[in-house]
Amino acid sequence: MTGARDIRAVAPNLKRRLSGVTATIERLVPLMPGVVATGPGLPASVPHITLMQAALMKRDRWRVWHARRNTEMLLGLALRYVLRRKYRLLFTSASQRAHTGYTKWLISRMEAVIATSQKTANYLDREARVILHGIDTARFSPPDTKASAQAALGLPEGDIFIGCIGRIRHQKGTDVFVDAMIAACKADRRVRGTIIGRATEQHVDFQKGLEQKIRNAGLHHRIRFVAEVPVDEIVDWYRALDLFVAPQRWEGFGLTPLEAMACGVPVIATRVGAFEELVVDYETGRLISAGDVDAMVEAIAETLSDKTTLPKWSEAARRHTETNFRIEGEADKILSVYEDLLEGRAS
Repeated sequence: MTGARDIRAVAPNLKRRLSGVTATIERLVPLMPGVVATGPGLPASVPHITLMQAALMKRDRWRVWHARRNTEMLLGLALRYVLRRKYRLLFTSASQRAHTGYTKWLISRMEAVIATSQKTANYLDREARVILHGIDTARFSPPDTKASAQAALGLPEGDIFIGCIGRIRHQKGTDVFVDAMIAACKADRRVRGTIIGRATEQHVDFQKGLEQKIRNAGLHHRIRFVAEVPVDEIVDWYRALDLFVAPQRWEGFGLTPLEAMACGVPVIATRVGAFEELVVDYETGRLISAGDVDAMVEAIAETLSDKTTLPKWSEAARRHTETNFRIEGEADKILSVYEDLLEGRAS
């Protein structure tokens, strides 16, 4: 464990259940010297201290308290102003909706704010540093050949595989993807669709309805649902795809387009979350309106109409993620904010 004198920043995780915030802390903290996490629900591989240790941190110098939830901002205020701990207060906002009065008050008490996208920053009433999420481009990388990646999963040779990855529910636009794939499969016999993800209990009937629609279209052998894939195997599925679709109706940020592009897979994404800041239209893929089946069908058809498009966009997608979205770059930018706070340069 990092010694107390070496700790420059503490990243609290006050939610035991796995969430996007938990995943962010798990990815970033090990890359940031002098940064530790605190709270439940994190693996032992993440440098951490107990909440008691965080609350009793020596007042020998300033450290950063980096909150990502309301409860963590509130705890930071209590540590700073009740227990008199020397924490500089930082908040990262990922929300793309109007904040409540209570949240606005908490944010107003922070010394600096990071927004995970420009769209998120537009919902804040104060200046924020925009730092987009990054991914592990060493792990998410293109296969030696597309054919070998598809063969490793037992996929038939010579077809075009189009997929989406995520929870199966209306918000995620799974129904839009299914409707678009039914049309795409009827228009081009080479096309196959893959939906990778899980429906939680309240969305099981939603999935069953989509499966019935596929059967009614006589396409159950070409459009299939794959049970949720283990995290360490998901990259194999990205690599096997020729085209990735992010059909969400709403999204906070959304890492799947980045993961796909890092694997050299072009992306058709809706204009939600941070997708407009991730995908370069007509260069690494296409951007379309959320919930628009016709637009998705047209984008797929146009992309497949010229056999040079997928290879060209594949190379551009990989290059784009390596240049702009490496997780090491995200960590460096956050460390820069920490440095400004510790030097008394609040932003």
